[in-house]
Parts: sequence; structure tokens; C-alpha cells
Amino acid sequence: MSKVRDRTEDFKDVAHRSALSLGYDESKTAALLASFIMHKPRQRSGFTRAALKTLESIGTLEQFLMKHKKDYVDLHRTTEQERDSIEHEVTIFVKSCKEQIDVLRNSINEEDANSKGWLGLKGDNLNADTIAHKHGVVLILSEKLHSVTSQFDQLRAIRFQDAINRVTPRRKRKNTTKSNAAETSASSSLDPNMKRDSEGLGDPDTQAAPIRVQEQLLDDETRALQVELNSLLDSVQETETKMVEMSALNHLMSTHVLQQAQQIELLYEQAVEATQNVELGNKELSQAIQRNSSSRTFLLLFLFVLTFSILFLDWYS
Repeated sequence: MSKVRDRTEDFKDVAHRSALSLGYDESKTAALLASFIMHKPRQRSGFTRAALKTLESIGTLEQFLMKHKKDYVDLHRTTEQERDSIEHEVTIFVKSCKEQIDVLRNSINEEDANSKGWLGLKGDNLNADTIAHKHGVVLILSEKLHSVTSQFDQLRAIRFQDAINRVTPRRKRKNTTKSNAAETSASSSLDPNMKRDSEGLGDPDTQAAPIRVQEQLLDDETRALQVELNSLLDSVQETETKMVEMSALNHLMSTHVLQQAQQIELLYEQAVEATQNVELGNKELSQAIQRNSSSRTFLLLFLFVLTFSILFLDWYS
């Protein structure tokens, strides 16, 4: 058996001479060979770039929450204004991410509407698979954003609970102070009467009695104003507690409404797709009925011709 000769070098020489004859110099030839070895990365579509940007924004939001988690929860690390600033920045982040997801969803709907044919039917299966993949990407981004917002909701719940816990003991102390003040005013109103009786009996000098009466009246008015201010303070603190609770409930309700809106939109898309599938099924059924009727006619014609042929052969024989 003859040996096989390696002609690789000859092939390289021929390819090099052909490239030079076509006007390729050494640099162009080297660049062409390098492009065969190291392929250029595929250019990403606008949807992919927008989805990656949205994912990066959600990741930035999650890192921001992890960085300021202790500052937001711990009362001794930051003030109320700083915590409000953190909450405002998180709200802006969430709103921006939600707007980006809405833009992606609208682009998918526009692409889906443009891909439909003359009768409102979808085109090739490749485009349908691409649109389904994009819907999955948007759903993953929505779930990622929802998980991050759920973490922030937990932090807000801890903050609101701490605020309620701070207000409740203060109200109890004010109620105790008010009861003590009432007891003191009652005892003080009894003591001057006893003092005036004893002074009337023992001390003949009664010139200082009107001064003591005026002082006692001023003390009574001061205690009454103090009691009224304490009651107003209690009502204000109670209103503050209710407002904090209402704010927490409002935020939770908005979160649930957002979840329900996403679920309703998903159900609507599934209903539209189911309607289109039903329309396709009806058209397939009508075509099947037509094919069945045509096959039935062909079968009857075949049986008629076969019977006629048998009768003709029998007559001919």
C-alpha cells in the first residue's frame, strides 16, 4: 500500500498565491486568517441590550438595599430624614425599573402585532418562539424586581413597627402623668380649705388669705391647661400612629395591586392566545370537513366505476 502524501503545505502555498493575485497583502491575509480562528461576537439586539440594562438596574437596587439595610432599620445609626431619603431613592429605583419592563413588554406586543399575517394569524414558528422567549425574559425580570421590592417591604414593616412601639409606651406614660396630675390637683384643692380653716381658727391675721386664694386659682388653671394639653398630645400621637399604620397598609395594598395587574395582564395574553388557537382549530375543522366530503365523493365514484366495470366484464364474457 502506497504512502499518503501530506499536501497541506502545497495547499497553503496555492491559497497564499491566490490571495496575492486577488489583491490581498500580508496584513489583510493575516486578518482574514485570524477572523477564521477568532470569530467576532454577535451583535446583540435592542431588546437584549435593554433587558440586560434592566437586569443591571435591578442588581444595583438590590446592592443599594443590602448596603443601607442596617442604616434603614437601626434607629441609632441614622435619623428619620436619612431614612426617608433612602426610601425615596428606592422608590425612584423601583419606578425606573418598572418603566423599563413596561417598555420591553410594549415592544414585544408591537413585534407580535407586526408579525401577524393577512388574516391575523402568526407567521413562522421561529418568530413565535422568539416572542415566547422574550415574554419569558420579561416575566423573569418582573419576578426579580418583585423579590427585591418584597425585601424592601419587610424593611418598611420593621420600621413602621418600631415607630408604633415608640409611640405606644409614650402614650402610656402620658396617661399615667395625667392621672397623677388629676390626683395632685384634687389633693391640692382640699389642702387649702383645711389650711384656711386652721388659719381662720388659729391666726387672726387674714390679710394674706386673698393672695393665697389667687395663687390657688392660678395653680388650678395651670393644672387644667396641663391636663388639656396632655389630652391633645395623646390625640395627636394616636393620629400619628394611625397615619403610620395607614401608610404601611397603603404600601402593601399597592404592592398587591401591582402583582394582580401583572397576573391580569398575563391572563389576558393567555386568553388572546387561546382565542387565536380556537380560531385556528375551527379553520382546521372546516378544512377537515371539506376533505372528508371530497373523499366521500371520490369513494362513491370509485365504487360506481368498479361496479360498472364488473358488469361490463361480465357482459363482455
